Amino acid sequence: MVLILFCFFTVVAGQIRYSIPEEMKKGSLIGNVAQDLGLDLKRLRSGRARIVTGESIQYTELKTDKGILVVKERIDREQLCGDVTPCSFSFEIILENPMELNHITIEVLDVNDHPPVFKKSDIMLDISESANLGARFVLDSAEDPDVGVNGLQNYVLSPNDNFVLKQHVNPDGSKYAEMMLQKQLDREEVPTLSLKLIAIDGGNPQRSGTVNIDIKVLDVNDNAPVFNQSVYKATVTENAAKGTHIVTVNATDADSGSNGYITYSISNVRSNIADLLSIDQVSGLLSVSGPIDFEKDKKYELRIDAKDEGGLTDSSKVIIEVTDVNDNAPIISVMSFTSPVSEDSPAGTTIGIINVKDLDSGDNGKVNCRIEQNAPFKIKSNLRNYYTLVTDTVLDRETVSEYNITVVATDAGMPPLSTNRTFYLKVSDVNDNAPLFSQSVYDAFIAENNSPGVSILTVRAKDPDENQNARVSYILEDSHLDGYPVSNCVSVNAESGVIHAVRSFDYEQIKQLVFVVKAQDGGSPPLSSNVTVKVMIQDQNDNPPQVLYPVQTGGSLVAEMVPRSADVGYLVTKVVAVDVDSGQNAWLSYRLQKATDRALFEVGLQNGEIRTIRQVTDKDAVKQRLTVIVEDNGQPSRSATVIVNVAVADSFPEVLSEFTDFTQDKEYNDNLTFYLVLALAVVSFLFITCLVVIISVKIYRWRQSRVMYHSNLPVIPYYPPRYSDTLGTGTLQHVYNYEVCRTTDSRKSDCKFGGAGSQNVLIMDPSSTGTMQRIQSERSILDEPDSPLEVRNNPLRVYSFRHVFRLTPPPPFRTPCPHPSTQSRARALLLLSNQVATLPLPH
Repeated sequence: MVLILFCFFTVVAGQIRYSIPEEMKKGSLIGNVAQDLGLDLKRLRSGRARIVTGESIQYTELKTDKGILVVKERIDREQLCGDVTPCSFSFEIILENPMELNHITIEVLDVNDHPPVFKKSDIMLDISESANLGARFVLDSAEDPDVGVNGLQNYVLSPNDNFVLKQHVNPDGSKYAEMMLQKQLDREEVPTLSLKLIAIDGGNPQRSGTVNIDIKVLDVNDNAPVFNQSVYKATVTENAAKGTHIVTVNATDADSGSNGYITYSISNVRSNIADLLSIDQVSGLLSVSGPIDFEKDKKYELRIDAKDEGGLTDSSKVIIEVTDVNDNAPIISVMSFTSPVSEDSPAGTTIGIINVKDLDSGDNGKVNCRIEQNAPFKIKSNLRNYYTLVTDTVLDRETVSEYNITVVATDAGMPPLSTNRTFYLKVSDVNDNAPLFSQSVYDAFIAENNSPGVSILTVRAKDPDENQNARVSYILEDSHLDGYPVSNCVSVNAESGVIHAVRSFDYEQIKQLVFVVKAQDGGSPPLSSNVTVKVMIQDQNDNPPQVLYPVQTGGSLVAEMVPRSADVGYLVTKVVAVDVDSGQNAWLSYRLQKATDRALFEVGLQNGEIRTIRQVTDKDAVKQRLTVIVEDNGQPSRSATVIVNVAVADSFPEVLSEFTDFTQDKEYNDNLTFYLVLALAVVSFLFITCLVVIISVKIYRWRQSRVMYHSNLPVIPYYPPRYSDTLGTGTLQHVYNYEVCRTTDSRKSDCKFGGAGSQNVLIMDPSSTGTMQRIQSERSILDEPDSPLEVRNNPLRVYSFRHVFRLTPPPPFRTPCPHPSTQSRARALLLLSNQVATLPLPH
């Protein structure tokens, strides 16, 4: 026969339908799927196109390299569908990336490959010779598995004189035949008859089946059984127990005796029904004898024969409706499932496709799918019985890294039946979280004079991502401290976050380090966050106190004078010291270590003031030497020592003689007179030079003022640079006036003091003997209190002269300048007055 392949398709939501004849050879072409779906071959390969079917046998195969669908297994329509028409089977073609579902339906066309077949090879009939004309005798039907025109079409009875053949059609479409008596039988003439019944189908070529009919002519029995109903209707519940009563048929026979004894039997029934139903031959009770399945047969139609002993029969039809019960739970089949899924997948991302079927009908076959628990997923139905599992919200792996998704399918039966299927879904990580520090600001302390490389503190940042996205590296952000890169001071370990000191710190130079550390993960692109780190340098007691006053000199003695009339508590002087450390390391205390007379003086513990603790008497020595220790409060403490010379006397000559004896060397130099004359000559020359310069400047300014006056220009006063006229500021007085009268006999000198200050300072040199001075001076310390400037007179062997020094006053003490190269400057104006005379000296 010529196999005609008629292919048609309709693209509706990815659906295609093909029609093919049964019994095609393996590898036969069904259709070009790629062309019919509008897909190219590359899409089939990249999408991993495959066939998904819920059947145990896969009849077709997809050739992805050619895009065609071919026969894989032998297709027998009768085995696949039985007598159901049209016969078809369906499957799905799944494509991924993106996921795509295409429904394919294959309709299997019947071919005439089966002849009609009778269940028996011989039919035995007993017919009374008195059978009435027109009596009917139902014959066994032939079965043809083919359908349509290829199925059973008609019956043909072999030629005879007594019977003609009548054909009938059952409601289900099956055909059966009856022999009708058209001529009276005569047992004496023909005791038996042998006929043939031929069943013919409508295929091309035609096929047929034959059964022999052996008729035995019986003696007279002129009444046949008669049913009280021509059609019996009944219902039976699916899965009814064996022996369940269905219906009882009843027939009567007017004959008596054995000719009126009736037996019942099921006739003209398909083989599958014969195994499910049985009838009691005597009572006519029809009952269940096998499993009744609504999903296989929804209705049964059969004929019941009533036969008497004389061979006369009657038949009646029984129609049995099967009532469905909810005995099938839904079946969940996984078409496709994707795991893991990225956490940045948008809402609505498809992660799986499932197929849910329920073999029951009506409400029992209606299925509802849902997801158990409160999971961020939902189920959508696009095609009948197909459901798509999609994300409902954006996933967050840091919150939930994996899900057990339980899909529950429940039908609408009573009671409802359900099936669940659990899917394990893993969420893959993306770099969507920056590292986070445990603190917004890190504070740390480190003592100064630390060792380079010492660990200061550890910064920690956590990244909730995983694997490489959670690997945190620490980076020191570029910044500057006092003009220098912060990397010159500290470093950070990229792996552990430990911050180390690169160099030793000095609290006096830098008290705090503020820098930024960045934590960066290993994702792509990387994410980062910053944290501020504050490192406070802690002071250590590494600087001893520095004595600012009295100034310790190597060549001269500085003595404080105390009159013998001084009362208790008389302020002799004040020791001034500073400590560049801070806090308690800079708290200074003063105490008297040694003294010529400890009972006479005391030192203030906090202020360093040296005062008398008793009345000064004549018995007290003129020359007093005090050793004062200045000690800070550090641990361990550091100290400095200063020696204070005190002169207890009412007159200057007395002081001079005592300190001269103390410092003066008794040996005279033979060349002393020469040096004194030379010094006097130099001073005279300087005096004359200064006088000339001053007169020249005065004349120049006078002329300039005249020019300005005549030119009508404003007069602008002139001040020398850095000139200051502030007097009397600071801790001690800076202006002292005194006169010294000296004779050739150093022991008979006199000293006359002025009233400008309450304290007098004597600056003496061991080589200055026989000098008369009148001095008015002001001292100034600028910029460097730790290196005070001393202005001294070079001692000259003269009897009478006066020096006047004018200096800018000292500013308040402050922390030493960090740049020791800064030079202190002072401007002094030297005015010489009175007369300078050289008197004859001894020797």
